[in-house]
This record gives sequence, structure tokens and C-alpha cells, in this order.
Amino acid sequence: MIISIASGKGGTGKTTVATNMAVSLEGDVQLLDCDVEEPNSQLFIQADIEKQEVIHTPVPEVDMDKCTLCGKCGDICQFKAIVVIGETVLPFHELCHSCGGCMRVCPENAITEVGRELGVIGQGRRNGLEFVYGELRVGEAMSPPLIRQVREYARPEALTIIDAPPGTSCPVIAAMKGADFILLVTEPTPFGLYDLKLAVGAVKILGIPCGLVINRSDMGDDLVTQYAEQENVPVLMEIPFDRKMAEAYSRGEMIVTAMPEWKEKFQGLYHRIEAIVG
Repeated sequence: MIISIASGKGGTGKTTVATNMAVSLEGDVQLLDCDVEEPNSQLFIQADIEKQEVIHTPVPEVDMDKCTLCGKCGDICQFKAIVVIGETVLPFHELCHSCGGCMRVCPENAITEVGRELGVIGQGRRNGLEFVYGELRVGEAMSPPLIRQVREYARPEALTIIDAPPGTSCPVIAAMKGADFILLVTEPTPFGLYDLKLAVGAVKILGIPCGLVINRSDMGDDLVTQYAEQENVPVLMEIPFDRKMAEAYSRGEMIVTAMPEWKEKFQGLYHRIEAIVG
């Protein structure tokens, strides 16, 4: 089963929920940190990283000796990542989505693919937990290709927990698509409610069952709970504000380590998800 843990905005506690649930469960469990622009699960997991690999994505390279400047490559590209200007063809690798369409439509076979560095994928373990993270290259604009590469490490026989990026844009969709369950983490504030509505809308389009964790649940108002009831989104866990939790977080310490009684609560969260997925 694949559980993607997401949030409409940053700072809600998404990584806190993902990491603590992952280390609380027994058996064959993976944690994939797909928040590749700012991966911070390792700050808490502190896994022994055994392997790192530089990841590349294919982008077009044009042989001008073969090119007839027909423009078909530019016509098929919806992102304007390759254009014919005057007597030359200009590929814009930063805009390329690596679909390979320009290479396929070129009648002269003048376009080949070369690799452009996306970032790094690291792999390691914390006790029995398998941990994989992606880290986007500084200056790189396209994170979904690297997110998809991290997700290639998911094994069908394992329970895979994905720490998704915040928001509702393309990187988030790349981390949620194909999951069996989406766990949304929010906070009971006007900003939290506004972004939660966007996130629930995205999840409904994907047609994936979802549930809610309300962090700092004893602060703010009850509008998030009311909205969840209206949308039939089950609230699976509430985490109150606790100074001891905040202190543990500031030290990079897991909640279930500082407060062992929470291990059973995170196990219960998983069992509630398991019951919904069936």
C-alpha cells in the first residue's frame, strides 16, 4: 500500500506525521521523501545513508548538419522548450519535460537526447525502516521528474509512506498520483482551511480516498472540523499543541522517542487508514 502524506501549505506538520508514523510501524516499511526542493525527513530519521546517485533527465540536442528547420519539433512542444529562430534551433533545457516528442517527430532524425542533471537520490536505513530521499539540484526548476525517480524505489510488497511537497501544484500531484490513500495534514487556522480546500479539491480530481490529521488541534477555531464533516473527509488524528513536542522537534528528535505513548497513537492512525482502504 502507498500512503502519500500531503498538505495544502507548508509548516503544518506533514513531515512530522510522515516520519513518526514510519518509525512506529513494524514490518516491511519504506519512507520516501519526495519533498525534493527541501527534503528534511533525514533531520529526524537520521538514517545511515548507504548509497547516493546523481540523477539525470533526457533533454534534446540538435544536429544542425541534419536539421532542415522544418519547425515540427517546436510545433509539438507545449512548453516552448525548443524553438526555431532564424537559421538555428534553440533548445531550452530548463523548460523541457523530457517527453521525447520533438525527437519522435523530427523527419531528419536530427534530434538526440542527452542527460541534464536533476539532483541526487540517497538511500539508507534506520533499523528496519528503508529510507529514500531526493534532493533537487540548486537552480533546477523542474522537480516532478526527480520526484518520479524517487517513487521508482517503491516496492509493491512494502508499505510505502511518501512525504509529499506542500501545496497543490505539479510536484504534489507527482507525489500523490497512484497512491492508495492521501493523508492531509492541516492546522485549525484561516490559512490552513483555505489551503486544505485546495488540497481536497486536488485529491478529489485524482479520485483517491483521503483523511485528515489536524495538528495543533487545540488552537484556532473549529472551521476545519466543520469543513471536514461537510466534505465527508474523516479526521483520523488530532495532535494538540504540546511544549514537550515542540522542544523535541527543535532538537530534531522524533515525537515517539520523546513521548513513547505516541507510538501507539501513530500505529492506530495507520490501522484507521488500512480499514478505509480495505
